[in-house]
Amino acid sequence: MTTETASVPIGLVSGLGVGAGIFYYRSLVNAHAELGITPQIVMTHADVRRVLSLATARETRQLADYLAGLLRQLAGAGAQFATIPAFAPQVCARELAEITPVPLIDLLDAIAEEIERRAVRRVTVLGARVTMETGIFGRLHGLADVISLRPGEIDQVAGIYGNIVLNERASPEEFDTLRTLAHQVIERERLDAILLAGTDLAFVFDPENTDFPHLDGARTHIAAIMRCCTGRPTSNAG
Repeated sequence: MTTETASVPIGLVSGLGVGAGIFYYRSLVNAHAELGITPQIVMTHADVRRVLSLATARETRQLADYLAGLLRQLAGAGAQFATIPAFAPQVCARELAEITPVPLIDLLDAIAEEIERRAVRRVTVLGARVTMETGIFGRLHGLADVISLRPGEIDQVAGIYGNIVLNERASPEEFDTLRTLAHQVIERERLDAILLAGTDLAFVFDPENTDFPHLDGARTHIAAIMRCCTGRPTSNAG
């Protein structure tokens, strides 16, 4: 699947939060470097306003058609696999899987596999409003009980997450608010973990500063991408 100096070409649909795309690119480059191989990455840029508008309206077929067009660009540039490093577009994952011109390394599949591997049974989602309110689009049904935050908590997290997307960081106060809420909800709901289901949360939480049981969606996805395009595991996901 690989040579000593290169991995299988992977395509990224970027622009769905510029910072998130940069985080994935940097993480993949670092993970390849850890293995001593050269990455082959091609990228295309999505219209984030169009994607978010269609995702919010649940226009899943239109969204899938738009994303498939971007995936055709990546396939034409030589990508043998592709991925969409953002949560909101996953609302159309089922429709997109039917028409994608290149095999996808699915974000939600990677998370579901990790939830199953770790035997997580009760989890709460932190991320954008649509991701929290749908329990990452119902994709954990049958694997874990997804416990919803209270309405006021959803409003609070959604507001902070919007700021993180804009600023590519959280203020100390925002970090403390999310951390405190995570601890409170874990105790109140007897959770196994908090699912960090927003790519931009990777700017805020990392393995060193996260002191509550959690599953990092973006880093889990990056690890799955590395397994697919190199056939080898890596410990570097950020």
